[in-house]
Amino acid sequence: MNVNLVGFLLAAGALLLAVLLILLRPLWRSSPRGQAVVDRHEANLSILRDELRELEKSRAEGLLDEKSLAQARDDLQRRLLEESGPEATEAAGSCTPSASGKRTAIALIVAIPLAAAGGYALLGNPSALDPARTRAQAGAQEIDAMLRRLAEHLATNPDDMPGWILLARSYKTLGRFSEAAEAFGRAEAALGGDPVLLADYAEVLALAGGSFSGKPDALLARALGAAPDEPQVLFVAGAAASARRDFAAAVDYWGRLLPRLDPASEEARALGAAVEQARRMLDGKREEAEN
Repeated sequence: MNVNLVGFLLAAGALLLAVLLILLRPLWRSSPRGQAVVDRHEANLSILRDELRELEKSRAEGLLDEKSLAQARDDLQRRLLEESGPEATEAAGSCTPSASGKRTAIALIVAIPLAAAGGYALLGNPSALDPARTRAQAGAQEIDAMLRRLAEHLATNPDDMPGWILLARSYKTLGRFSEAAEAFGRAEAALGGDPVLLADYAEVLALAGGSFSGKPDALLARALGAAPDEPQVLFVAGAAASARRDFAAAVDYWGRLLPRLDPASEEARALGAAVEQARRMLDGKREEAEN
């Protein structure tokens, strides 16, 4: 498990715990109604005690005779028993959490984490926490930002030929062939006899337009004339020959390039397969011609 994922889970767990505490505290704590019953009960008992003390004081001062005092004391004792009886005790006991409140709290403890996990599984993006993916996205964003800055620079400095070439080759690397062809066109006067740049320009024109016919072939001819053994020139020349079904030329160009590649590389394997395919097509054409 990567560090980003652990950090995310810890933060999410802390947030979930805080939400649960906020939601469950009112359900678990004592009922306000029960607390009111307790407070009223204690107040009534205090009042009765005060009344009893007042009766004793009145008797001592001669304001009440024995009969009146006994009658008043009996009345107070009856009221005191009512306040302390089973019904009053049961009412005071209602200050504990209700059964329904506990059930609701337990249900929320189970349901909220499950709902959060299920919602994230359906709507979230766990792969966004993958460091490799994050770095790739950041790298792509940085490249896009640099290309935008370069394009803005060239919009105000159109005579910056090296800048146009850099932009063109960057677009080509990203597979944005139409934009690469346009940028090469702005720098065409500065390409001169550079065989690699001429081959690159020919390639992006063909990829953007779907054919080597016309200007791409003319650019490629210039490149072959300047450097017939340049690897990039040989590669593009073989692609152009294969596109026009000149498989003999494709085998020649690519066959001369293949020994110069690392035999264990993916490029060598792909080019070797292309050479074999071109040879089979060439053999097929020869057989058709003989028949």
